[in-house]
Amino acid sequence: MEGAGTMAQEVRGVIAPGKDEPVRVETIVVPDPGPGEAVVQVQACGVCHTDLHYKQGGISDDYPFLLGHEAAGVVESVGEGVTDVAPGDFVILNWRAVCGQCRACLRGRPWYCFDTHNADQKMTLASTGQELSPALGIGAFAEKTLVAAGQCTKVDPSVSAQVAGLLGCGVMAGIGAAINTGQVGRGDTVAVIGCGGVGDAAIAGANLAGAAKIIAVDIDDRKLETARSMGATHTVNSRETDPVEAIRELTGGFGADVVIEAVGRPETYKQAFYARDLAGTVVLVGVPTPEMKLELPLLDVFGRGGALKSSWYGDCLPSRDFPMLIDLHLQGRLDLGAFVTETIGLTDVEKAFERMHGGDVLRSVVVL
Repeated sequence: MEGAGTMAQEVRGVIAPGKDEPVRVETIVVPDPGPGEAVVQVQACGVCHTDLHYKQGGISDDYPFLLGHEAAGVVESVGEGVTDVAPGDFVILNWRAVCGQCRACLRGRPWYCFDTHNADQKMTLASTGQELSPALGIGAFAEKTLVAAGQCTKVDPSVSAQVAGLLGCGVMAGIGAAINTGQVGRGDTVAVIGCGGVGDAAIAGANLAGAAKIIAVDIDDRKLETARSMGATHTVNSRETDPVEAIRELTGGFGADVVIEAVGRPETYKQAFYARDLAGTVVLVGVPTPEMKLELPLLDVFGRGGALKSSWYGDCLPSRDFPMLIDLHLQGRLDLGAFVTETIGLTDVEKAFERMHGGDVLRSVVVL
């Protein structure tokens, strides 16, 4: 058996033991890395909505889960055949380690990789030996975690870990929705519907890309205020105003070149569809639930032209996008620090989940 006779390690990690049960800190066993794997000492990990979905049973029922996936840290050890990263490297973890072999990768579109991979070995509960399901194949609310080496992307170590880790999920999804999927360019008009962490990141991405006008839409004035600080030039409270009309009015009657839907609901998707200019682009980055249905007149789909796109993880390629965005951050051109609302410890994760409902937190970040 791989790793037999080597030293597995025991560390603390945050476990979701069962559906809707409070999370708890437990001792977990992290095996030595096998071929193609790496053990990473986690320095910081953001608390993402997806972790809450795991806890609530919204993703699968493979309890217990080892939560946390938006992380940065230092590679401690690597298994056989690993050449891309070495012990001591400062890395951001990603949940889309591309395979290099599937039809998307072979056609030069690795950001669509259809066979992303995770570590083969499992981390376990020290008390019972039970196998843990790591959130998004990462499981980083832990002092150390085992991942596929391809899930580690080396970046400039002078960046703070609590900021870098955010690119591991939500912030990358938003920035990528604007720059990769929506291909926002200089002088474009952009509207973003839904100004949580992902929507605000899309605003930051559109700003970075040189958009001339960025219209933020939400039902919460506090969120619109934050959106302004991220680069929105105009805000629309859609509880009080019809957002389609407001967006058209702000764009000379035409609609926006790119509309990013960061909510994931049929109602807001329709708003995005009708708020774009002829031949404009709609980007869906908000995640719908399975029962949601969309009904649109087919003639409008045809007649308005343009593109209706979905953005998976901001269509990012970690090896290309993480180092670039960290460099832009270090140059002062992209304020990733603005997304960190509070830093907390491992024992505060349950409280952080409760705070998510308040709407006053962009990101709580666990610092180890």
